[in-house]
Amino acid sequence: MADQVRIDKWLWAVRIFKTRSIATEACNKGRVMINDVRVKPSKAVSIGDQVSVTKPPVTFRFRVLAPAQNRVGAKEVPNLLENITPKEQYDILEMSRLSNFVKRDAGIGRPTKKDRRDIESFMEDVLFFDD
Repeated sequence: MADQVRIDKWLWAVRIFKTRSIATEACNKGRVMINDVRVKPSKAVSIGDQVSVTKPPVTFRFRVLAPAQNRVGAKEVPNLLENITPKEQYDILEMSRLSNFVKRDAGIGRPTKKDRRDIESFMEDVLFFDD
């Protein structure tokens, strides 16, 4: 294994993005940073670097433990990166997921019984949370 690898290749190899082209696109859009500096897809990442990846509305942070040229199995990912994403980011993700649950798209029909029960349960939690 080399000491350095392209950031787009590393993001794909450690399964942060499903394809390398999606990782390259994220770099080009400015959603990937190494040590708080926006980078192009060809930028090399090395051991100890901190990588920030913005997947709206959340910004994930990782510490590089080892470079990877090829895609690895899911069980090997913890050997290559350390997830240092703050808990607040996961809270934002959860709130986003819940708010999208309540909003229903037009034309998808009436809520099912399960949908109605889930919505009522969610609304009860929200109402009791405010007290």
